[in-house]
Amino acid sequence: MSLSKLLAALAAATVLSSPAFAQGYPERTITMVVPFSAGGPTDTVARLVSEKMSADLGQQIVVENVGGAGGTLGAGQVAVAEADGYTLLLHHIGMATSATLYRSLAYDPLTAFEYVGLVTDVPMVMVARKDFEPADFPAFIEYVKANKDTVSMANAGIGAASHLCGMLFQSAIETQFVTVPYKGTGPAMTDLLGGQVDFMCDQTTNTASQIEAGTIKAYATTTAERLALFPDLPTATESGLPTMEFGIWHGIYAPKGTPEDVTERLSKALQVALADPDVIKSMAELGTAPSTAEEATPAALKAKLESEIARWKPVIEAAGVYAD
Repeated sequence: MSLSKLLAALAAATVLSSPAFAQGYPERTITMVVPFSAGGPTDTVARLVSEKMSADLGQQIVVENVGGAGGTLGAGQVAVAEADGYTLLLHHIGMATSATLYRSLAYDPLTAFEYVGLVTDVPMVMVARKDFEPADFPAFIEYVKANKDTVSMANAGIGAASHLCGMLFQSAIETQFVTVPYKGTGPAMTDLLGGQVDFMCDQTTNTASQIEAGTIKAYATTTAERLALFPDLPTATESGLPTMEFGIWHGIYAPKGTPEDVTERLSKALQVALADPDVIKSMAELGTAPSTAEEATPAALKAKLESEIARWKPVIEAAGVYAD
C-alpha cells in the first residue's frame, strides 16, 4: 500500500472510530465522586443533578462519597482513575483553594482533570447559636472584635467552605479569633445547635432549614444582593464588608485524557439536568440556583477555576494557614 493510501486509510479509521465512542457512551454505570461526607452541602448538590443527568444519559450515575483532607482524597482518586468517562468528580471551590492550601498536593488541579461544567454557586450565611447576644450584623461584628479571645467559630475542617468563609471574615474585620475545626459540616452544625460553639459561616444548602426552623440565628449573607429565600437578611456588603462577597461554586470534572466528545456529552446532560423544573425548585428551596447553559460548559469551568486560584492564593498566603 502506498504512503498516501495508508494515510487516507488511517484518517478514515479515525473519523469512524472517534464519534463511535460518543455514540456508544455511556454503556454502563458512571461513578460520581463527592470528596465530602454524605448528607453535606456538596453531596446534596451532587444527588440533585446526578439523578437528572442519569435520565438524559440513559445510564445511572452513582454518587460515591470519599471524604477526607479537605476534599483532596476524593479528588486525588479521580485524578488517577481511568480516563474513560465512567469516573467523575463533583467538587466545590476547594478545587481552587487546595492549590495553595496543600503544600504537598498529589495532583495539580489545573492539569490533572478535564472539565465538564459549572453546576451552581451556593451562597453562604453567617449564623450563630440561637441565643447569641448581638441583635444584628453590625453589632455581631463589634461583639466578635471585642470578645475575640472568647468567642468561637466552627468550621468543617481546613479547606471546607466554612473554613474559607472564616478566613475571609477574619481578614475583613482585621481580627483573629478562636476557630474550632470539625471533621465535617454535620458535627459542626450539631455543636452550633447545642451551643458548644458561638457561630459559623456555611452554605445555604446546609443552613436554610435550620434558619427557617429558628434553631439558629442568621446575621448576613455573602451575596451581592439579598436572597429571595431570606429577603429580610442583609448582605455583608451592606454592613461595609464587600470583601466577604463570594459563593461556593461547584463543578464537574473528569480525569485528564477523557475524550472531548465524552466531556461534551456529559456537559449536555448537565445542561439538561440544570434546566429541569424539579432541580430548579429544589435548588431554590436551598437558597441557590442552577448554573446557566453557558456556565455548564468545559470552557466556563476552566475559566472559573483559573480565576479562583488567582483570587484565593493571596488570601490563604496572608492567613498563613497550610495543610500537608
